[in-house]
Amino acid sequence: MPRRFKELLADNELIRIFSMARIIHPVVIDLIGLAGGYHGFWIDQEHGGLTYEQIQLAAICGRANGLDSFVRMSPMDYSLVTQALEAGAGGVMAAQIHSAEQAEQFVRWAKFAPRGLRGMNTGGRDAWFTHKSVAQFAEDANREHLVAIQIETLGALKEADQIAAIDGVDMLFVGPTDLSQAMGHVGQLGHPEVWEAFAQVSAACQKHGKHWGTVPADPAYADRCLELGCKMLIMGGDVVCLKRGITAVQTAYGNVFKPGAVEETG
Repeated sequence: MPRRFKELLADNELIRIFSMARIIHPVVIDLIGLAGGYHGFWIDQEHGGLTYEQIQLAAICGRANGLDSFVRMSPMDYSLVTQALEAGAGGVMAAQIHSAEQAEQFVRWAKFAPRGLRGMNTGGRDAWFTHKSVAQFAEDANREHLVAIQIETLGALKEADQIAAIDGVDMLFVGPTDLSQAMGHVGQLGHPEVWEAFAQVSAACQKHGKHWGTVPADPAYADRCLELGCKMLIMGGDVVCLKRGITAVQTAYGNVFKPGAVEETG
């Protein structure tokens, strides 16, 4: 079994993950898993519109490679939260959160009583398909599943301290692209005000004993985030790795891909 993200965070380790959104296929996860160096991946339901079966497949392939996973989703549907966990994902993350109140609701969707109001069903993977008792399932799920909240709106940034203080929120995740857009600096991920936002989130997490993560724009960006205490970095993903692989091949065979180097025939 893979080490869970919550275990890694508890040990104060840096978590390296990749993104799965457009190409949910065993070969992709096997390929990245065999390369080594990663602890897991996020399954991007927000942008990928993934099905239960796709999440289930990705989670199974992840476990086979010793990789944990969580699902990033829109916080608009309670059922999507419990379905992601029952499919076998190691946790959930809410995108486009606008307030601490909304973050609290998401936590309650992900937790069983007494902390939350998640509906009980032991037929999913997180209950080992009924092999766990109801009581054991509730205790294990509340303890083991990662619950993360994205900070990518002005409302979430304003209430970052209150969100970090919520019992059951394990980490905050800064989305620099959307946050820079919300701050009026579209595409300027390195704008000074964006870095001030990172510092604000870092301070909130440090104050409440929580961790935070982000998607770095480049290696230097990642280094600066690490200096601010970042403990989870998304580096690469299905589409990014494919695109960079194509670019690498074209660069390696530059003379062949040079315009006019090969004449069309037939």
